[in-house]
Amino acid sequence: AVNVEIAVISMVLALIVGLALALLRLVRFTPVSVVAGVWVDVWRNLPLIFILLYLSLTIPGVWRDTYEDAIPSWFPEGLQSGRVLAAILGLVLYNSAVLAEIMRAGILSLDRGQNEAARALGLSYAQSMRLVVLPQGLRRMVPATVSQLITLNKDTTLVSIVAIQEVMRHGRILTGFNFFGGVQAQVLQVFLFIGLLFILINLTLSRLSRRLEVREQRRTAAVKPVREVAEQAA
Repeated sequence: AVNVEIAVISMVLALIVGLALALLRLVRFTPVSVVAGVWVDVWRNLPLIFILLYLSLTIPGVWRDTYEDAIPSWFPEGLQSGRVLAAILGLVLYNSAVLAEIMRAGILSLDRGQNEAARALGLSYAQSMRLVVLPQGLRRMVPATVSQLITLNKDTTLVSIVAIQEVMRHGRILTGFNFFGGVQAQVLQVFLFIGLLFILINLTLSRLSRRLEVREQRRTAAVKPVREVAEQAA
């Protein structure tokens, strides 16, 4: 449950930050585009385990205390500790950078004429991106995006290095104790079961991705004309 909770929060934040970074990389104002590009290149080329260790050592104690004071009491117990802040922040920084490149590639894969036609019909840059470019680009990004989210879910096993009691740490604890008169929990069976849990969750995500692809293909057998979008925006 702790792994799923951390994964869900990180997925939502990584998608939001990733889309923002992708759009910043595409702006025509060169300084903004360059800064966003450097940010993405730095975080996506660092090992995730390095990011998690670095953040766990450098995040100020005040931030952890503020997090623990601000978190509602009804939140899951696994998210109450301030240590989870480094885990979530590390997962978001790394995965948002990777998703930014996926989203940027999806947007750039569209025919340039789509955006030009939208602008010629009077749509602003924001309107053309929101109504014409992003809806088509996001559909193309679904397989790669879901694949990265599956990777993110698997990467939650790394948060045990910052002393968070997630499934891998629980597995190691379980195999380190003796139960029922000295009968020790078998290492192989415990970790096979943990692997099965991840297979079930990630297979569900894969099936959901496929269903979304099929639904979008049926719903948009042909791309909506740009003129029709412009009329709706007007």
